[in-house]
Parts: sequence; C-alpha cells; structure tokens
Amino acid sequence: MNAPQSREWDSLRQSRSHRLERVAAIGLGQVVPAERISELLEAVIQPGDRVCLEGNNQKQADFLAQALADCDPARLHDLHMVQSVLALPSHMDLFERGLASRLDFSFSGPQGARLASLVQEQRIEIGAIHTYLELFGRYFLDLTPNVALIAAQAADAQGNLYLGPNTEDTPAIMEATAFKGGIVIAQVNERLDQLPRVDVPADWVDFTVLAPRPNHIEPLFTRDPAQITEIQVLMAMMAIKGIYAEYGVKRLNHGIGFDTAAIELLLPTYAADLGLKGKICTHWALNPHPTLIPAIEAGFVESVHCFGSEVGMDAYISARSDVFFTGADGSMRSNRAFCQTAGLYACDMFIGSTLQMDLAGNSSTATLGRITGFGGAPNMGSDPHGRRHASPAWLKAGREAYGPNAIRGRKLVVQMVETFREHMAPVFVEELDAWKLQKMMGAELPPIMIYGDDVSHIVTEEGIANLLLCRSPEEREQAIRGVAGYTAVGLARDHRMVENLRDRGVVRRPQDLGIDPRQATRNLLAARSMRDLVRASGGLYQPPKRFRNW
Repeated sequence: MNAPQSREWDSLRQSRSHRLERVAAIGLGQVVPAERISELLEAVIQPGDRVCLEGNNQKQADFLAQALADCDPARLHDLHMVQSVLALPSHMDLFERGLASRLDFSFSGPQGARLASLVQEQRIEIGAIHTYLELFGRYFLDLTPNVALIAAQAADAQGNLYLGPNTEDTPAIMEATAFKGGIVIAQVNERLDQLPRVDVPADWVDFTVLAPRPNHIEPLFTRDPAQITEIQVLMAMMAIKGIYAEYGVKRLNHGIGFDTAAIELLLPTYAADLGLKGKICTHWALNPHPTLIPAIEAGFVESVHCFGSEVGMDAYISARSDVFFTGADGSMRSNRAFCQTAGLYACDMFIGSTLQMDLAGNSSTATLGRITGFGGAPNMGSDPHGRRHASPAWLKAGREAYGPNAIRGRKLVVQMVETFREHMAPVFVEELDAWKLQKMMGAELPPIMIYGDDVSHIVTEEGIANLLLCRSPEEREQAIRGVAGYTAVGLARDHRMVENLRDRGVVRRPQDLGIDPRQATRNLLAARSMRDLVRASGGLYQPPKRFRNW
C-alpha cells in the first residue's frame, strides 16, 4: 500500500494564529480604540475572505460596516459577504468601492433599488437569496465566515457580551465563526463592570471596540394605526372571519405591513364580538409589534416569542413577562434562528404580503426595479413536510387539500394583498419579474419568495380564494383571477368558472362571509393613532420620535 500523503489538519487554526499575530504586531490588543478600527480590519481580514457583517432586520453593526467600507481596496478586495440583511448604504459601498464582489443574503429592504441597479450593471455576483434559516444553516456548512463583525449592547472587562433585547442573528453568526477558526469582532455600546447577564462568553470574542454612538436599530415593525385604510380594515375582517375563525388558528406569524397590523387591531373589537377570544391568536412567533398591544391588554395573547425587539417596547415587554421571553433582569432575549424554527414547524399559519404573484400562486418581492429579498417569509410561508404533531387548524387544512382520509395535515400560508400597490403597479401578473432577474443574475433558479403550491389562501379587497379546494391547475388559475380585481389578470377571468368556484366556496366575497363592506370603517380599530397605542400600554410604550406627532 502507498504511504498516506501528509496533510496539515489545523490550517484554519494556523490561519487564525497568523491573523492574531498581525494584530499584535501593530500594537493592538483585545480592546481596540475606535480610531484604530480600520487598522484592525485590514490586519485581520484577507482578500477573498468570507465576511459576515451583522446586518439584521433591525440591529446593525453600523460602525464596523462603515469602517470596513472605508478600508483600502488595494489591501482588502474580492470579499464574499454573507449576511442576513443589506440595510445600510455602507453595505452597498463595499461593492461599489471594490472591496467585495460576491454576496449571499436574505433581505435587502431599503437597499433593494440600489442592489437591483448593481445587478443590472453586473457589478455584483449574487450566490443566492436565502431564507434566514437556510443562510444560518449554510454558516455551519459551506458559507462559514472567516471573520464576523457583530453588534452587542455591552462588554465587561473580560470581554463577555450582553446582547440586550435585540439578540437576533448574533448567536448563529458567532458560534459558526468562533468554532471554525474564525475571528469575531464586536462593536459595543458601553462597557460595564457587571453585565445584566452574559449572552456570549469572552472566549468566543477576539476583539471589542466601543463605538462612538449606539448601534442603529430600525423600528421595522412599527406601523402607525393612522395609516390603516378602510380597505385594509375590510380585508382584515375577511381574514379573521373567513380564515382565522374557520380554522381555529391559535399559533401563527404575521408578516410586516398595514394589512396584518389591521388584523391585530381588530382582535379586541371585531374578533371579540365574534366570540373568538381564547379561540384564535393565542401563541405567536412575532416581533413585539406595537399594534399587538391592545390584543395583549384584552387577554387575547398568551405568549409571544420574538425574532428581534422593537424600538420603544422594552419597558412594556419587561412589564408583561408572562407574555414575552424575558430574563431575570427583565429584558427580553430574542433569537431569530429559534423563532424562525418556531414559525416553520410550530405555527399553524403564516400571513404576509408580496409585490408580485402569478397565476400559479408563486410570489416574489424581487422585481426588476427592487430586489428586496425574502427574509423569513419562505420559512414561515412553506408547508414543512417534517411536521409530525397535529392541531385542529393543521388537520382541517390537510383534509381540504388531500381529502378526508389524509394522513397528514397542512400549514396555512396566506398571501394578503391589495390588487394594486404603489404607483398603481399590479400585484397579479402573468409572469413574475423573477424570470428576467434569473437571467440577469445568471442564477440557477428564479428568485421566487413563496412557491405557489405552498399558498393556501389569497386575500384581496375583492375576497378570499381558498386554493386548498382547487382540484386542477385551471381551477387554481381562475380562483386567483377571481380575486385579482381590475388588474389585467383579474379582467381576463372566466366569469362562469369563477362563479362556479364561488358556489363551491373556493372564492368568497365579503357578502358570502356575512360581511357588509359598509361596516369596514376605522372605528373598528382598537387604536387609531400612535397615541392610542401609548394609552393602551399604560404609558409603557415609548414610540420613536418620528412616530410622534404630539
């Protein structure tokens, strides 16, 4: 037999040692002065590295992001960014300045238009637009970061970290990096002699830097009730009566938007009048939406586990510890990975929105002018075939989809959209922009957010389409056309077939549900302004300044 070839089995450890030696050579220790942060980054990071820059839905390592964008492209280049969210201008500056060339991400939010422009100019290579759990999983497989730049609330003298209520992605990022020979750098808001609790032990952290200002947290889930329209109230009434009540949905997730905010604000009023308290909406996988406060105060909500926190909600959360997951110090510990898992496997329903939907029910928030990404919607908005526990909602949906002798249930995945979005762009289209984007990106797959075969219901101002009851692709297409309103897709419906579907309960109008659209007024909302939400919280909720008009 040939002798085995010699191989180094600790190359990652050696690489880590060399990086730390370079830092020591320029006279930096574990505690780094803010004015020398670029020196640290240029010493630690190497060209071609995978770098995870913590950009979550809300919490941003903004000081480290700007410092990285300010580095010399001659020293740092061809970086492969692996991060949940592109939220800040500095995230895009990395690509425009030539420091980074490849990206794997989940959500781009406010940078969606800029990202679309870079893709069209072929100045960025996108590996994939992931779901959150998918990206977290790949951190532990083939996208493990060489360097992670994260944000924490506080550090002590030993380097232990307190993450505060916005834990979010940090545990997944740090564990993958720290236990695979990587370097972890944390920006902190303050240094304390004693932390309220230790969220991350010091031996997972290589360097800390006291940022000149607290890290940015975006109030992403705050919706002003004053902006909710009567059309959204009508859609919320249909969803509550035609889906929540009929399936007895107790465990659920709501997406971001005024549509779902309207549902939350109708729970203590309209839903209570229907006798639904204790029968629906008791257990949530959800950020602490301020518009959920009246439902919590009315006793609708028993438990909420959160992906992240929300600006101004800390005191309220601490005072409602029976509802939220809080520590002995009173502060919440959110966790995006765990909450995504709950949303995927433990929730009976996801209800969210989209920018485009085709005739098969496929939907996407990636359009030619705006690549927003997906975030957690494909996790929550999918029917997980690995589920093995039953609930009434899951079983009822399964019987509708597969017949009375079905051996498995079905998750409810609801898309709630007005037929036209901003600038009168139709939501319902013959073909998604995702197919054109696939060619532009050179991708193996079109960037579809939620696949049509996972969608159970569509709610628009025109009614509800129950796709579980469709028995052919033709029925499915006509059910979608039947609620697509005055879009070109809706106008091309087969009226006879749609009426036949309506007779079978596949398509239902407000009057079919016993709802008079004239009753859908803002007076039904449990709170009609931000000040109403503050009052409902007993003064505990403190909205961000931009939401105050008093």
